[in-house]
Amino acid sequence: MFAAERRQLILEMVRANGAVSLRELARVVQTSEVTVRRDVRALESEGLLDRRHGGAVLPGGFSRDPGYPQKTHLATAEKSAIADLAADLVEEGDAIVVGAGTTTQELARRLARVPGLTVVTNSLLVAQALAHANRVEVVMTGGTLRGSNYALVGSGAEQSLAGLRVTKAFISGSGLTADRGLSTANMLSASVDRALVQAANEVIVLADHTKLGADSMFQTVATEAITRLVTDERTLLDDLTSREQHALADCGVQISVASLGLAPDAGHQQPARRAAPPPSGLAAGGPLPGQRRPAPHGALPPPARLAERIR
Repeated sequence: MFAAERRQLILEMVRANGAVSLRELARVVQTSEVTVRRDVRALESEGLLDRRHGGAVLPGGFSRDPGYPQKTHLATAEKSAIADLAADLVEEGDAIVVGAGTTTQELARRLARVPGLTVVTNSLLVAQALAHANRVEVVMTGGTLRGSNYALVGSGAEQSLAGLRVTKAFISGSGLTADRGLSTANMLSASVDRALVQAANEVIVLADHTKLGADSMFQTVATEAITRLVTDERTLLDDLTSREQHALADCGVQISVASLGLAPDAGHQQPARRAAPPPSGLAAGGPLPGQRRPAPHGALPPPARLAERIR
């Protein structure tokens, strides 16, 4: 395939999906990531797309939200590994909320084996994944169906979450940065995700390397309200995503990195945790703004004692 043909195909993929990883681009155009990276730079110089950490997005600074069919083909191995690691954070008898998304759908498939679990969700895909789990109770929000991602949104969904209290929230989004936190391209989805987060003691973000460092229009969760990030090891293999991960850790976010079998020594490259100073007026170790103090049972270890995990 000639360079002009490759670049046209790359441009079409980015326009169709909003954001595409270098790995996925290389697979489709059947060349190396080094060559694709060079093509992406050339297209960026023409103003046709923007480079992001480990991928490319539509120009203009914000990534848009691709539909469900497109998302299912993006970073599939990474989402699976992230879901495996995130499932280990759920304990028997937990009550949790799970937001919409293809990564949270993967998580739900693994939660079917956790006995005594209660899952509150606005995602039809998450509910479907748990529909035949005999020992898991699924509670769905009300709301209006958003067909592009099979999620219930709007005031009905938000009102059904009022007064709810659970141990953990598992959510995803379109982008995650240390400066702005988690963001998404749809206002209604962002509003429901904020309601999910408000119901939880701990906020756990599931984001693969294509989302780290990307930004989108509507903020979902500020960085200081995120308890933990579960991501994949490709974030450790790129300087830009690695720096973003360091910045999140410096803000007090606990980092869990799922192994893809790419770098056996990747665990030594994880960002060193430095405990962030407590907000003014709060004692060290107290709850972050917008969060309730975690219950003693099942609580995550404090940042200074967290052992970074790679599976």
